[in-house]
Amino acid sequence: MAEAVLGDTPPATTADASPFAEQMAQVNEAVKEGRTTEATELAERTVAQASSVLGLEHPEVLGMRELAAYIAYLGGDPERAFALALDVARTHHRTRDAEAAYGSLHGAATAWRAVRDPALGLALGRDLLALWDELMAEGGPAAEEAEELESARARMDRLTARAAKSTEPPAG
Repeated sequence: MAEAVLGDTPPATTADASPFAEQMAQVNEAVKEGRTTEATELAERTVAQASSVLGLEHPEVLGMRELAAYIAYLGGDPERAFALALDVARTHHRTRDAEAAYGSLHGAATAWRAVRDPALGLALGRDLLALWDELMAEGGPAAEEAEELESARARMDRLTARAAKSTEPPAG
């Protein structure tokens, strides 16, 4: 997704241009210039419009939603980034696109690692691992990188310990 924001993808030809190309260019420009609040607002508006025209599961809308997750992450909102990325991963999974589902799952995992509250991290981690387990069971790219899942499970163990420690009464 960062490649798309940074302009490493070739521009679409006029015949292939999306009706949302201009709006997405504005979003990308705002991201490049560090205007994440503006980028968030533009992305949300564009996603809403594109969803109503193309549908929530359209590949272009899914790409926009992934970009919105990336912007949320850049803007310091890992919980929102997580929710958006995990929802996109679930949609890809539902439409049987294992590679895209795993890619979006990675975005969710990155955002999840930025969540500092251990109790929230545990709750989000349960959702993340549930989808990850499903993807692993079905084979494909998720099954080829089992060490990534084990790393996430290890973080869950650390979060469990931190959450337990934060609920202990102070020693005194």
